[in-house]
Amino acid sequence: MDTIHPQMDRIQKTFQDARQENRACFVAYLCAGDPDFETSLKACRTLVDAGIDILELGVPFSDPLADGVTNQLAAQRALESGMTPGRVLDLVRRIRQFSEIPIICYTYYNLVFANGLPGTTRSMAEAGVDGILTLDLPPEEASDYLESCSDAGLKTVFIVAPTTPEERLERIASSATGFLYYVSRTGVTGVQSEMSSDIGAAVATIRRHTDLPTVVGFGISNPDQVTAIAGLADGVVVGSVLVRCFQDPDRDAEESLKALDSTARGLLAGL
Repeated sequence: MDTIHPQMDRIQKTFQDARQENRACFVAYLCAGDPDFETSLKACRTLVDAGIDILELGVPFSDPLADGVTNQLAAQRALESGMTPGRVLDLVRRIRQFSEIPIICYTYYNLVFANGLPGTTRSMAEAGVDGILTLDLPPEEASDYLESCSDAGLKTVFIVAPTTPEERLERIASSATGFLYYVSRTGVTGVQSEMSSDIGAAVATIRRHTDLPTVVGFGISNPDQVTAIAGLADGVVVGSVLVRCFQDPDRDAEESLKALDSTARGLLAGL
């Protein structure tokens, strides 16, 4: 495993390495525990072995408002298999036995707040989580959360939407410490056939307000889309098309993992 400079966190190092290689980072999303703990662990290892740069783990939640049907069903499968926030951290600890890849927890604020902010953020950091993307927490209401993340050494990721006014970008950018996540469309996650034509302009606007990396996600599902976004942003986020590998009830775990490997490698070729 690479040695991380004491003044450089995993996220920062990953984006720096990608810049030196003149490419964007590939951020892969999976719902933790989908369809069960052991298969989920194997899926994470499959993605790491395929060459992804950052792993985004969804913490399964019963009311995932920002997620489309594919990711909602993944959360349901994970919850039905017995996945809990504590088991998500067990999964992270298992991943840390074979990889130092940056891990972002994609979650909702209720799951972070419910058991106490300081204890939750500290437990996440101790397990090996690098940062948190809390989908439904606006930075204007996040002072206690930001303080707890800072104290625990966790990086924060905030979303910028196509509808975000530029005057609000300064507040969002100043609250993020890991990277900014631009959603390529309004609405929820899910595969889409065409990308918006104004993503490049949106990323350029974000960059006027921050030196942090900007990644683009929501709906990216084929190598051509990966290539297009990689030419505009610091990172490409892919989720639903990977999660789909586990939705067919007629596939066994090994078949699903093979499909995941093939899909991920095909998308990575877009870089």
